[in-house]
Amino acid sequence: MDLLTEELRIYLEQHCQQEPELLRHINRETHLKVLMPRMLSGHYQGRVLSFLSKLTSPKRILEIGTFTGYATLCLAEGLPEGGHIDTIDINKELEERVRGYFAQSPYNHSIHYHIGNAAEIIPTLGHQYDLVFIDADKKNNSTYYDLVIDKVSPGGLIIVDNVLWSGKVAAGAADKDTRNISSFNEKISQDSRVEKVILPVRDGLLLIRKL
Repeated sequence: MDLLTEELRIYLEQHCQQEPELLRHINRETHLKVLMPRMLSGHYQGRVLSFLSKLTSPKRILEIGTFTGYATLCLAEGLPEGGHIDTIDINKELEERVRGYFAQSPYNHSIHYHIGNAAEIIPTLGHQYDLVFIDADKKNNSTYYDLVIDKVSPGGLIIVDNVLWSGKVAAGAADKDTRNISSFNEKISQDSRVEKVILPVRDGLLLIRKL
């Protein structure tokens, strides 16, 4: 999943902001107690998400795919006073754990945690968003994008995770997941409503700026 060598990952982590203690705790517990812990953003990508959020200072954030809340808290670091983040996840089994993590953070009052099908919940959210992070089931990236694009403010940022898929998209792998991601990337590259750039961070972050 990680495009970086272990040596480069360690170097990058050593030369960026330190991982806050709560996030370090979530990172450790996720790897010890939760299935598929590699879904967690982790130290370096988490600092990238925090940095992007702080640069945009979004009043309202939408996250699709909460998992254990690590990226949620990274993104929340950029919220100004009175800002809010809506985060959606379908996994009810993680709800108690994640709410516990949020309760330990200074951003708990700013987080609105929704459990359910994102494709059904997004149309019910009557807000404009300055930042959207899509990190859920990859086969529905295009669906989520279509649902949120009109909810994003002009100049707003959409970030999509895992768009390089362990390098498989560039290698032209033919499995279904890779084809879905490749098709989505191509769709965005042809969308004249946005500017776009892929960063080879961890498994690939696609940054999309709405014009």
